[in-house]
Amino acid sequence: MIIGFDGKRAVLNFTGLGNYSRFIISALNRTYPDNTYKVFTPKAKESGELESMLHGNTAINLPQRFIDKKLPSLWRTKRIVSDLKREGVELYHGLSNEIPVGIEESGIKSIVTIHDLIFLRYPEYYKPIDRKIYDRKFRSASERSDRIIAVSECTKRDIISFYGIPSEKIDVVYQGFHPIFAVAPGESEKREIAGMHALPKRFILCVGTVEERKNLMLLAEALRILPDDIHLVAAGRRTPYAEKVEKYCSEKGVSKRLHIIEGVPFRLLPALYSLASVFAYPSRFEGFGIPIIEALQTGIPVLAATGSCLEEAGGDGALYVNPDDTEAAADALKRLLYDTDLTAKLKTAGKEQIRKFSPENIANGVNEVYRKVTGKSL
Repeated sequence: MIIGFDGKRAVLNFTGLGNYSRFIISALNRTYPDNTYKVFTPKAKESGELESMLHGNTAINLPQRFIDKKLPSLWRTKRIVSDLKREGVELYHGLSNEIPVGIEESGIKSIVTIHDLIFLRYPEYYKPIDRKIYDRKFRSASERSDRIIAVSECTKRDIISFYGIPSEKIDVVYQGFHPIFAVAPGESEKREIAGMHALPKRFILCVGTVEERKNLMLLAEALRILPDDIHLVAAGRRTPYAEKVEKYCSEKGVSKRLHIIEGVPFRLLPALYSLASVFAYPSRFEGFGIPIIEALQTGIPVLAATGSCLEEAGGDGALYVNPDDTEAAADALKRLLYDTDLTAKLKTAGKEQIRKFSPENIANGVNEVYRKVTGKSL
């Protein structure tokens, strides 16, 4: 089968949606190598990240016509359909919430992955113009595609609730973790990241953009209740919310125990996880929760918030608290820091949980969705 992918983020984005796109393409071409995989992108740039994706019968396809090179956004959203037909694509997978206009009339079957509808559930976290753009694209793709892949049961429920899509049109296929986490970090990497940011000896780690929805304040509030030798390290891009957390910690006398760090090289992220005493992810809402499975894979205790999909990611391998309950968070963190019997049980459960997110399992899940659309297995 010849399968086409929306490859813009796979080729040009080296974080969230890009990592997901590369993971899916790589998992498919390693598990099902007899197919042809065409990655359509308006432009390309060299990167070591692409090596895991571009092997076997996988190739990048760029726009060929002069007008499409000059108007890449128009090509990706509409004019790409003629290229898909020319290349013999039988099935097109929009990996990041959208599919081209007109593909439903081309004879080419289509699938879209919807990652989350947080902009509808928590509109206060987004600019009005962004909400309108996302809503138009995501709703259109959900309605026009032959099937939808949701990255969690939580996202599936939102697609049904907000867009009125029938449940039977939506399949849940989880995300996976980056291959870099499959290899235990060496001592040299640990020393490098520890020295780069002067990391404390014992710390709770939180990874992700420091924004209000991620709810770092819960951990800052819990920090006051924890022993003085426990620090909090938040690794991610700063937003104005970071200043709010810093101000709180300053007022409560724990500012020296808060460390907000930016610019952690991705290659050193597994080492950062491995140095943490506990990983905490108190986000109020996520589409899935990749950092949780990264932490489980690393083997450190995990605390996450209830209320969205994080329990799907962590399963029995983590503890969960209400994202507004400071006392419960502090108590759970103490247990994860000091109860060795509990952490041993969670580590065992975490190893079992992480098997759900192997490349083979996810590739098989995607293959089943493809079979439903085309009548053929990969």
